[in-house]
Amino acid sequence: MSTNTPTAALSLAGVSIWLDDLSRTRITTGELERLIAERDVVGVTTNPTIFATAVADGESYRDALHDLAAAGADVERAVFEITTHDVREAADHLREVYDRTNGVDGRVSIEVQPGVAHDTDGTIAEAHALWEKVDRPNAMIKIPATAEGLAAITAATAAGISVNVTLIFSLERYREVIQAYLNGLEQAKAAGLDLGTIQSVASFFVSRVDTEIDARLAAIGTDEALELRGKSGIANARLAYEAYEQVFAGERATALLDAGANRQRPLWASTGVKDPSLPDTQYVTELVAPGVVNTMPEKTLEAMFDHGEVHGDTVTGSYDTAHAVIEALARVGVDYDDVTAVLEREGVEKFTVSWNQLLDTVRAALEAAR
Repeated sequence: MSTNTPTAALSLAGVSIWLDDLSRTRITTGELERLIAERDVVGVTTNPTIFATAVADGESYRDALHDLAAAGADVERAVFEITTHDVREAADHLREVYDRTNGVDGRVSIEVQPGVAHDTDGTIAEAHALWEKVDRPNAMIKIPATAEGLAAITAATAAGISVNVTLIFSLERYREVIQAYLNGLEQAKAAGLDLGTIQSVASFFVSRVDTEIDARLAAIGTDEALELRGKSGIANARLAYEAYEQVFAGERATALLDAGANRQRPLWASTGVKDPSLPDTQYVTELVAPGVVNTMPEKTLEAMFDHGEVHGDTVTGSYDTAHAVIEALARVGVDYDDVTAVLEREGVEKFTVSWNQLLDTVRAALEAAR
């Protein structure tokens, strides 16, 4: 690990740095190893958008797709094979981190395909298929936090699968996600599973909240509304951390922790700054707290390494201010529940578009190979 750098300081402050990107080229060229060694990266997350970009831009998949075409694989099987291969390889590169942190970090996440986001049984089946195919203890299966996904989170956790819950926008849904995890742990305990082997993170999206709310504030246009721009995403995330502290200090969670279970760590997702008027490290430096994960696109990671400033915990102790921001949004006419519902729906839709792009790219490659 690096020393005397902003990313090292971030790690020492209790934030696990995960890279929000993966490609076969990044693995084979040693770039992933470099980021682990020099940028304090201790995990990797993927999603359909990341894989669609990687396959479309990279020649490194050509031979694998040629072999799959020769074997008669259809497009869905080909996508399953190449994505799980990349995750398995990345997990092996991060195995030392996994061992050193007793399984807390060194994690690589792969997401169920977005077509099952509103299908509980389909999500459970795909979670098992991905978990078994990757076959690495430091894998995580990403399940979207839709209403239908909650029961799937419980079922996967109960089966001993480590889950990365994704696409969380609202505080109410976040609390439901934690309860789904606790339900799964209780079922796993009843089945005699070792709770210490089960890890989970809850991916709370940040910048997308600002993007949606800031557009609504600009449309309202009053001075009070405009003053709130760029504040909602951070306030929302800080209140998620407050909920995390409250629930895991409760009697139910404490009983599970005493039995060897792990906390479901908050993960800050969508941390690339989209508004050029905001500091490019805002969603990192303003969300420093013990025991969280920040998954960053490479541009944000490099910005943090270059000029990020870490001043300790910037979350706990900020709850009153964060509540005031959310209350002020209601006063100026922003409907928080509508915002988060829109963001969840759009999140699934965006990943569906990317998934279809991935299928189209792989389908064309298979046809060309044949």
